[in-house]
Amino acid sequence: MKIAQLFLFLLISTIPAFGQERLQFPSEDGLQVSADYYPADSKKMIILFHQAMYSRGSYLEIAPKLNALGYSCLAVDLRSGGPVNSTPNLTCKAAKQKGLATKYMNAYQDVRASIAFVKKTYKPTQVLVLGSSYSSSLVLKFGGEYPHEVAGILAFSPGEYFKDKSFIQKTASSIQVPVFITSKTSEQKNWQKIYDNIPTEYRNYFVPKSGGHHGAKALWNKFDDSSAYWDAMTHFLKKIH
Repeated sequence: MKIAQLFLFLLISTIPAFGQERLQFPSEDGLQVSADYYPADSKKMIILFHQAMYSRGSYLEIAPKLNALGYSCLAVDLRSGGPVNSTPNLTCKAAKQKGLATKYMNAYQDVRASIAFVKKTYKPTQVLVLGSSYSSSLVLKFGGEYPHEVAGILAFSPGEYFKDKSFIQKTASSIQVPVFITSKTSEQKNWQKIYDNIPTEYRNYFVPKSGGHHGAKALWNKFDDSSAYWDAMTHFLKKIH
């Protein structure tokens, strides 16, 4: 066990086990968005968004570790998704029942609504957003369109997942907060132009020598190289005050 992993294990074992709280809030079109709130003894918050065909269940083991690092977390079910880790995507299910579209871009309103909900409800001193695959592109877009609304952006395997293949790249130049981009090593070509458009003083990246994994699941314990992602991400988080 590496030093960073041992530190996290010891830290988690010494803090209270709060567990998560299921909650709902309206998206911009009134659809009820489901999420799990993982509280920590902190006024700092990370909002967690999943990859395609996944749910808030992506963060069952990740959120408690972020709690141990001093962040409360909100793991959100976006309407474009599905079940993972025995956790259904309740927002996607509700959207389909109402006949609402569930494509990637349809979930952008859920991202905006989640950030607004967190700021209004919890009044955190710091809000970070973490996206996975398509949602990592959406949080980068949010950072470009609303440059003063979050304190930092973590993007796992972003890319131009939309019809316009410079859609995210266009807004990246307006980002004014620290950004951390990571992915599988082979995926770097998918986000390099986005990264290059982010102002130099804000951009940070990590790609593992091991090849790595797609999206935020790279942080899951079952992967031998997950500690490398955790080390890089923790180093980035320490730079945000």
